[in-house]
Amino acid sequence: MNRPFGMLAELTYACPLHCPYCSNPLNLADYHEELTMAEWQRVLTEARALGVLQLHLSGGEPLQRRDLVELVASARELGLYTNLITSALGLSPRRAEQLKTAGLDHVQISIQADEPALSDRIAGTPSYGRKIAAVRLVKELGWPLTLNVVLHRHNIDRIGRILDLAEELGADRIELANTQYYGWAWHNRAALLPSRAQLDQAEAVVRTARQRLERKMQIIYVIPDYYSQYPKPCMGGWGQQQLTVTPNGDVLPCPAAHTLKLPRATVREHSLAWIWEESPLFQRFRGTEWMPEPCRICERREVDFGGCRCQAFQLTGDAARTDPVCHLSPDHRVVAEAVEAANAGAEPIAPGRLVPRTSTARRVETMEVYLPARKSRRFSHRYDACQDDKNSDYYSPTDSLESPGDVP
Repeated sequence: MNRPFGMLAELTYACPLHCPYCSNPLNLADYHEELTMAEWQRVLTEARALGVLQLHLSGGEPLQRRDLVELVASARELGLYTNLITSALGLSPRRAEQLKTAGLDHVQISIQADEPALSDRIAGTPSYGRKIAAVRLVKELGWPLTLNVVLHRHNIDRIGRILDLAEELGADRIELANTQYYGWAWHNRAALLPSRAQLDQAEAVVRTARQRLERKMQIIYVIPDYYSQYPKPCMGGWGQQQLTVTPNGDVLPCPAAHTLKLPRATVREHSLAWIWEESPLFQRFRGTEWMPEPCRICERREVDFGGCRCQAFQLTGDAARTDPVCHLSPDHRVVAEAVEAANAGAEPIAPGRLVPRTSTARRVETMEVYLPARKSRRFSHRYDACQDDKNSDYYSPTDSLESPGDVP
């Protein structure tokens, strides 16, 4: 059995942003009883014994945890490489210095766009200026810097300007990841899924930038699953390389697996080793024996492992089905129809209803989204509010990312 080398620690689901493509759970009230510092320290100790080498600290917004510095120091003592995935709101000079002293190794900061007005509207709060200031602070303190950008219909046409901004800020790496349609993003899919023309244009821009910046900045580009011929090898295989621990101690094979109707596994009841090695949750889709046709006889069965179990459940209601993204899936039509809808009409961006992650269960006022595109059109998006806050930072192991060369 493989041992995990990476763990995503979702420390809290509290967050100052309201991004409409957030992949965290919709039932946030179930996660209010967060792990204590002592519980997290035990989890980190067990993770290191299990083989984990990389610790990704995320949420929500991990900076909302007042004990973050202490947690980083504990991870450092265990020999874990620590990576902070953050909106950067709350990364003051004093907090940054404390994290540096505690031994934090790497920082990933999310940005929503290359200019303040659009960035703040996507984030749902004034944040662009503070993000840029935090990026400069990270560079001053000598941390390796990754910028995370979630792409969608409303910012993908500005990908060239986003790359220019990353270059100007001195980013070592940028992840341009098209929206993954889970959680809040699922509710907003019709308004977020880009058109084929937008993707073709973005791919050309990325190719040119990669050639120009080859020795200066690493560019990771992830196309939307819906436009792929084959599904992504989610997390490098179910229960093969990575695991996620949620704020209340639930352990998952991937960040979206909370949506599946499978037995719960929590560090408050079992050791991390038992969960990884023996729990029904981690055993359910591990390997290839569970696979249906056509996956069972496909030569790619140990390449993409049948695709994403959460996406299969999202689109078909059955987590054991072949990921409908695959062109060989008997359910592929559900994806094809979504793509057809995204490409209908002449407009590159169509208005839609966006459900943001908000802090109350009330209806939010209509939010004006100004798109500085070629036609200078203005769209009004009516937001149906749900509950609580979330940072939309993107996380994925590098070896699961697709490059523009993989676009069918």
